[in-house]
Amino acid sequence: MNRIVNQLALCLLATLLGACSNAPPDAQATSSVAVTTIKPERRVFHHSVYAWGEVAADSRALEHLSLAHGGLISELAVTSGQSVHKGDVLLRMATDPAALRGFRQARNALALARGDLARIKRLAAQKLATDSQLAAARKAVADAEAALAAERAQGTTQGSHALQAPADGVITTVHVGRGNRVAANAPLLDFSPAHALVARLGVQPDQSDQLAPGMPVHLKSVYGDRDAAYGTLDMVGHAVDTGSHLVPVRVTIPAAMASHLINGSPIEGNIQTSSFKAWAVPRDAVLKDQQGPYLFQLRNGKAARVAVKVEAPGGTTIGVSGPLQANLPVIVHGAYELSDGDAVRESTP
Repeated sequence: MNRIVNQLALCLLATLLGACSNAPPDAQATSSVAVTTIKPERRVFHHSVYAWGEVAADSRALEHLSLAHGGLISELAVTSGQSVHKGDVLLRMATDPAALRGFRQARNALALARGDLARIKRLAAQKLATDSQLAAARKAVADAEAALAAERAQGTTQGSHALQAPADGVITTVHVGRGNRVAANAPLLDFSPAHALVARLGVQPDQSDQLAPGMPVHLKSVYGDRDAAYGTLDMVGHAVDTGSHLVPVRVTIPAAMASHLINGSPIEGNIQTSSFKAWAVPRDAVLKDQQGPYLFQLRNGKAARVAVKVEAPGGTTIGVSGPLQANLPVIVHGAYELSDGDAVRESTP
């Protein structure tokens, strides 16, 4: 009986030893973590101040449209915020009767002065008029022509006048309505040329002293990255806005970007205040624990921990400083599984 038990034990041991000898090489080898890596490189980054606000018409390009004579608004063809093209009729105004009377009087005065001049010329030819009388008649004609030209310049030659768009743009404000009587040179419409837009932004008061006109600003619509471009900071306020409790700043929006934006839409910007060099690494490569931020570099098949300081946290590629070695790849995917000195193997990302 004992002999049979011993034989069974020997058979079982042999089976186990055979299984161990046939185990996959990876199971017998020291376990390692599969990782992907990237080569670190030095890049220029920028310190920046975050700002947010809205798109607005550039007041420096804003036009107040008016007419040089008074009258009655008979037709209003546009509303506030409407896009228009050069030459579009914005409104029609029936000319004030008093302005029409002035034009007709000027026209009649010119006809009378010319008649007098012709009569004086005939008398002068017969030696019945003096040179001074002829000069006075000529001056009367010149004065009458100037008065009529002024009436024509004011647009009083017709009973109705159409106000047209001076260029492609947007009607920002409508000051009148159909049936209103307006005086000469009264504001009728406010017009902003196409693409003449600025970003009216606000920054935290404790950051405003870092800013100066001329700094580049990366602008982005809050509705997506398609409308993103660099503008220029051209005004920094010196007082806190009582409504937003922020310091107002103004950024000129490039025409290419402005063509896709709507007046009044929200926008944000990063104002680049200064530049510096740092190691550019993927955000996923940088980890953090109680000792602070760190990453791993691949050295001789093992993970080597390197303490870093995050200098530029924005974006998928961030800027860090620290004792990185340029010839050693930085571990990206798989880094969260590692400890200092762990064996690693590179895999295809």
